[in-house]
Amino acid sequence: MNRFNRYRDNSPPELNITAFMNLMVILVPFLLITAVFSRITILQLNLPDGSSDAIKNLKKEMNLEVIARKGYLDVGTREAGRLRCFNAKDGNYDFQALSEFIQQIKLRVPDKKNITLLSEPDTSYETIVHLMDSVRSVKQTQVLSIVEAELFPNIAIGDAPPLNAKQKKAGCTT
Repeated sequence: MNRFNRYRDNSPPELNITAFMNLMVILVPFLLITAVFSRITILQLNLPDGSSDAIKNLKKEMNLEVIARKGYLDVGTREAGRLRCFNAKDGNYDFQALSEFIQQIKLRVPDKKNITLLSEPDTSYETIVHLMDSVRSVKQTQVLSIVEAELFPNIAIGDAPPLNAKQKKAGCTT
């Protein structure tokens, strides 16, 4: 045996993490400060209850619906049927005309806040968001400032019912 091996320390070397701790002391506050500036926009949707009281209340009030079909938007109620139909122009829905008609409805039923948006399965996400924006609120000018007036903020979303043969032929005739 060599005389140097006899006195060698066989314990593992000490790990120096000072540099890593310094990095964490700087990095953690930086990440916390910058996290405040990143925001996600969320559209609030209220889904109806399954309770029997909610179902009884729905039967007493008007159920306003906007149905996005290929080539047109159909506005109506479950009770009265179609109120107005808006044909698409050059492949684009007329959201401005829809918003103006929804404003007229809001004037007649100011306490109503619920609306249902129904769309066909191939309706684009962008179209659904534009529909939601058109029926939720409208920008109005009041005393040199622009304010958002509430229309129907409580939005429920669902699938449009399939068309029967008679409805497919008729389309949007108004």
